Amino acid sequence: MEKRIKNIFDVLNDKKALDVEVIDLTKKQYIVDYVVIATMLNNKHGFSLIEHLKNKLKPLGEEFLRVDEDDNWIVVDLGDILIHIISKSKREEYKLEEFLEQIKSGLINELTH
Repeated sequence: MEKRIKNIFDVLNDKKALDVEVIDLTKKQYIVDYVVIATMLNNKHGFSLIEHLKNKLKPLGEEFLRVDEDDNWIVVDLGDILIHIISKSKREEYKLEEFLEQIKSGLINELTH
């Protein structure tokens, strides 16, 4: 798993995605084990990042189960890893990292039980 995460991180970083962050949610009753979040410079950059991910990761055996794309947010489902490539404005608006960190710390799980 570490190698897979490193490959994703490296592709995003090499292709100038901003603020790439990996959140480990293993053992946290979440829909995936890891979430990778990155900021795109613009929508063309976001679509380019997806193409680079596919070109680099598919030959390594990664299966892209689903890709949902729009101009501000792209989500890639690899089964046990979700990749979010988000515009700066949407990343600031939705604060996905904060939500996932609350899950990681157990705060959200505690509030729902």
